[in-house]
Amino acid sequence: MSSWKASFVVPAIERLPWEKALEHLNEDGFVVTSREISRDGPWCIEIFGEGARDKVEAALGDAPGWRWEELPDTDWVAENQRSFRPFEIGPFWVHPSHVADGMPAGLLPLRIDAGLAFGTGTHATTRGCLKLLATLDPRETANAVDVGSGSGIIAIAMAKLWQRPALGGDNDAETVAVARENAGLNGVGDLCRFVHAAGLRARELEARAPFDLVVANILAGPLTDLSDSFAMAVRPRGRVLLSGLLVEQAAHILAVYTQRGFAFERRIDLETGGAWWRTLLLRRQ
Repeated sequence: MSSWKASFVVPAIERLPWEKALEHLNEDGFVVTSREISRDGPWCIEIFGEGARDKVEAALGDAPGWRWEELPDTDWVAENQRSFRPFEIGPFWVHPSHVADGMPAGLLPLRIDAGLAFGTGTHATTRGCLKLLATLDPRETANAVDVGSGSGIIAIAMAKLWQRPALGGDNDAETVAVARENAGLNGVGDLCRFVHAAGLRARELEARAPFDLVVANILAGPLTDLSDSFAMAVRPRGRVLLSGLLVEQAAHILAVYTQRGFAFERRIDLETGGAWWRTLLLRRQ
């Protein structure tokens, strides 16, 4: 069966929205990757697959100037995973399954493979969440949920960091299955519970409210849309940890959440691909 690659180039600011829009293709056996073409410059989004192209063509839609390229017979999933190298962030050591040795002493391992679901930890938005999680007092995070859990990395990190149950929800049922598998591979399958949910709209999530902590590493639009439901679901003096924001979008999100009764606590700004992303920690008054 012939292998192929579809690719197109976008500005750094559009990289994450396109990755999110295409992440479902991973569940259909395709591999979606991105690479920086030049410092502070554009990114190339690439999709590897074989055989029929229908689903990819439909997903690409109005992608700017995308093109096809025939490829030699290669295991592109393996190639993609080999490009994902371990890294340290806060108290965590994030690594793929094929690199299990060499963890620095005193760190908590997070095993997440590329090409399965959104969230290997490499992007500034996920790194920001992991760093800020480590600054929280465990006594104030007993009831926590990760909204838009993707690969499950945030909920898995919470379970490992605090050694207690963590909830996650995602609107993609197949992604939920991937997160459950990842929790098992990380030895916290008994602590992590992932459910199919649109935001916090799922019976199990609604039954657990009010929360001490709601984490949402999504995008500015959904964070705005979910602000009312987050405000109702977080206990007084509870927190939201919001990510997926470009620095220039953060003031708007802060204003929206201030109107819902939240106050700024702290932030972290990290860079990916020439773009700066902000993670916000807010407390409900």
